[in-house]
Formats: sequence, C-alpha cells, structure tokens
Amino acid sequence: MRFLMLLTGIAIAMQPAHAQQKRRTDSTSAIITYGFSSNGKPIPGNELQLAISGQRAHVIPGGHKQKEQQYLQMQEQFTLQVLTLPNSQVYTLKKAFSEYATPELLPDTATILGYVCKKAKLFIRSNTIEVWYTNALALKGTPNITIAPGLGLVLKIVRNGNSETLAKKITYKKIADSTLAWPVNTGTMVDDAAYMRQVIDSRYTTLPVFDQEQISWGNNTANPAGEQLNQTYHYAGGTVILKKVTLPAIQKGQTLFAELTQFSNGDAYDRTGSVFMIPVDKASSFLDGLQKGVGMLPLFTAKNGKQYQGMVATDSYLPALEILRFFTPFGVRQFNNQVKIAGYHWADSVIYKQDITELHGRLQGEVWLGVYIGNYDKGGHKVSLHLKYYPGDPEDENKPVPNWIYPAFNTTNLMEMAGQEYATLFDKDSLKVTVDIPEGVKNIQLRLLTTGHGGWGGGDEFNPKQNEIFVDGKRVYHFIPWRTDCATYRLSNPASGNFGNGLSSSDLSRSNWCPGTLTSPVYISLPDITPGKHTIQVAIRQGKPEGSSQSFWNVSGTLIGEKKQ
Repeated sequence: MRFLMLLTGIAIAMQPAHAQQKRRTDSTSAIITYGFSSNGKPIPGNELQLAISGQRAHVIPGGHKQKEQQYLQMQEQFTLQVLTLPNSQVYTLKKAFSEYATPELLPDTATILGYVCKKAKLFIRSNTIEVWYTNALALKGTPNITIAPGLGLVLKIVRNGNSETLAKKITYKKIADSTLAWPVNTGTMVDDAAYMRQVIDSRYTTLPVFDQEQISWGNNTANPAGEQLNQTYHYAGGTVILKKVTLPAIQKGQTLFAELTQFSNGDAYDRTGSVFMIPVDKASSFLDGLQKGVGMLPLFTAKNGKQYQGMVATDSYLPALEILRFFTPFGVRQFNNQVKIAGYHWADSVIYKQDITELHGRLQGEVWLGVYIGNYDKGGHKVSLHLKYYPGDPEDENKPVPNWIYPAFNTTNLMEMAGQEYATLFDKDSLKVTVDIPEGVKNIQLRLLTTGHGGWGGGDEFNPKQNEIFVDGKRVYHFIPWRTDCATYRLSNPASGNFGNGLSSSDLSRSNWCPGTLTSPVYISLPDITPGKHTIQVAIRQGKPEGSSQSFWNVSGTLIGEKKQ
C-alpha cells in the first residue's frame, strides 16, 4: 500500500513537469530576455526584452526610457515603429515584413536554451548577419525588427562574426497590457525617409542662432535698440551679423557642433567667412568696436609702420574668439542656372559643420555670437547657424574637456568694411602677444587657425609659406599650411572661372583653404608652458606686395586647457 502511494506521489509530482513542457511549446505569451556581447565579452547592463502576446510583440530595450517603441504584428506581417517627441508629436512607420532583407536559409543547426535552432544568413549594408531561429515554439518574433521578422522565434543574431545578441531566458507569463503597450495613438504615418529624419533629430538638441540672415554691403539695416537678447544686429556695413543668445550649460560627455549653411544671394566670389564669439569679461571688447567704431579697439604698431586694431589680447581686452573659419564658394545657388555644364549638378548650398566641444566652456550662458563674410555686394550671402548638442555615452562622462579657454590673438579683420586693417604685418614683423597662464591649468594647447591670402599669381594665397610658432623665443611648431584638394569641391562653385587648360579657379591649391570649405584648426601641445606670463609669437614668411596687390594672413589662436575647479 505504501509502495502504491509512493508511485502515486511520484506521478503527481511529475505531472506539473509534463504540463510545463507542454506550456513551453504551446504558450503564445512570454518575455524573452536577450543579452549582448562584443568580441566574446558580455556588455553589462544592456539587456533587451521581447514581450510576446499572441500575434503581437513589443521590443523593450534596456536602460533609459526610449522615445521610440518598436512592435511586430505576426499575423498581419508588419512592423510598427512609433516615435513620441517631447512636444507630444507622434510619428509612426508601418512596414511589411516583405520590405526587409530576405534571409538565405542554411542547413546548420544549434541548440539554444534547449531548443534546436536553424540558421539563416542575410546581408544588410555590407554587414553579414547570421540568425538562429526556432519553429519548435508557438512564440514568434525577433529582438531586431529589421532582421528576419516572420522567420520564427529568433534566439541569436551575430553581426560580422563579432557582435552578438543572444537569448538568455524565456519567461512564460501573461503579458500585461501596459507591458505590451500596443500603440493606440499612431499620430502621423510617415515613410522611411521622413521617419528616419525624425528619429535622428530626436537624439540631440538643436539650438538655432541665425535663420537665413543676409550678410551684405550697403543696405543700411537699422539695428534694434540697446543690447537685446535674440535680436539680430548688423555691423560693418552689413557684413557682420551679431546676436546675443542664451546657451545651455555643459553636460558631462556632451559633444557640441556648430553648423553653418550658406548660399549666395548675389555675390559671385569666394569670400573669407568667420563664426565668432565676443568675450566681454574684460574692460573693453570687440563689441565696443562694432558698436562705436574701429577706433575703440586697442592698437599695436608693426615694424612696417601700420597700426592694427583689436587683434591681440591685452590686460584689458580679449579679441574675438574664432569658432569656425569658412570660405564661401563661387556663387552657389544664385548662379546655378546661369552657368550650365552637361554632367555638372551644382550644389544648392554649402554646409559647414565642425566639432567645437573644446570651446564649450566659453559657449554657455549669455553669449554674443556673430558671423562675418567680407563682400561688397548688396545681395551678398545668406546664412543659417545652428548649435547642435549630442549626448555622450556613459564612458564619455569622465573624458577631460577644456574649461580654461583664452583667445590670445585673431588677425582676421572682421570689421574689414569698417576700416579694420588687413593683417599685412608679417612682411617685416611677427605677431607677438603676452599671456598670463593661471595656476592650476594643465594640458595646455594652442588652437590655431591660419590661412594665407593675396589672390594673384605671386600672392600668398597661391604660394606655400611656412608658419612658425614660438613660446618665449623657442620654436614649438612649424608647418606649411596648404590645401591640394580644392578640386573636390568643384560642384559647389558654379561661378568659378574656367581656364584654357581645363582647370577652374576653384580647383587651384591654396594656403590652407578652398572655396566652399572649412579650415580645420591645428592643435599645438604646449607641455612646457607653466603658470605665469609668456610670450607667444607667430612668424610667417609673407610675400612682398606687387603694385596695389598685397598678401596677408588671417591667423587666430586660442589657448585651451584643463583648470582645477
């Protein structure tokens, strides 16, 4: 009798196991948890869950709450991507499974979580994707909606042999409506292109500064009274636009970009341009010159006898801090239809975009930002300026960022059309500035921008010239700033002159610039510089003038470093 009871007890104990096994193959409700690894090493804290309820599934990424949610509808064979923006706007992309890459089914098998999986392979944008999936379960879905939706239950994905997504466990349970979170409000239905644009733009913050503002000469535009926020001011005959804006504080790990869009509104020539910030933390500033005239700027007299205004730092003045140095192309947009060449598809505008994170410490709070383009045309140019703030990954949060930023010199005559002298001093002199390095600053660099000008055959624009940097009389850096890639940008230069040998003016190599491009800064490490006063000197072998033509060099230098807080 005891033996019979024992067997009955064993049978009862075994029954839930059989029921559980049946549940494992027949259940259509579960959460599958996936982990990630790279080159065989697990990536911690980055799990993903796939919540499946019948014919519907919700991909739930780990970490912070996402603006975008992704879903699969297995019976009707489509995916949904739903983006909810902070302003409550909703955009949805609905896509049939058949629109995704078709996998190649292979004979290989593998066992994952106790289930025999088949293998498939597909190629997406030159990436090799290997997929292991099972049809042994009633559950269907994939942790990546773009990879093999409708193939079964995907338990493993390997990209290029080294990046792996692997199912870690299957938890059978009833899925709550709040977990499935099937979208009720799909907002605006959009296509692939529109949706991708919204997704990308939602990942970072854009702060507009100028929107299609005209930079031109001789239009006598009246300025707003006083020094108002978010109002555009025009100076130097209209060739400088300026605005006081409020910029956000630095966030750890953040990357900051400046993006300028430019096109001709009448001027056909390649022109020097600059995006700059005006420091106002000294007794006088470049703003005084713009508002009251170039005579308000401090002077120095070079060995050639000329006086140069507002170009170097003093105890009571800081020059304009240059953010971007750019050069307009020959007549982009305005002259596109006037110059037609078979097979030449002219650009609509030029976008100049550069990482300026190292200047972020100066670009927060109330700041004067300006754009200059030297020209004598009533139509001139139109520009739009945006600052773009990209959040960092956790590993970026401890990355050192300069917080001591000191504009030491800037010879670009931003007030060219208001009488500021061209930087012709290098023919008989060097540029010297005394700087005072405070205690506690380390990893000091000089952020240098330099371009040579003089637009005739013998001018420095078209002839390489060595630049030398000295600190306290010791040469710390020398190079020949020269660009040989200008022909790359031919399609931004419709009004460029064409020569008898087949070249165009915009093709010609130049002293560190090309029509329609940015000039990148050079970063010069100054490991030997110590707290206290030092003299920085810039020497350039500037060419001699010919008749009324003269060469000059636009050189700006900003010291950056890390200062103990």
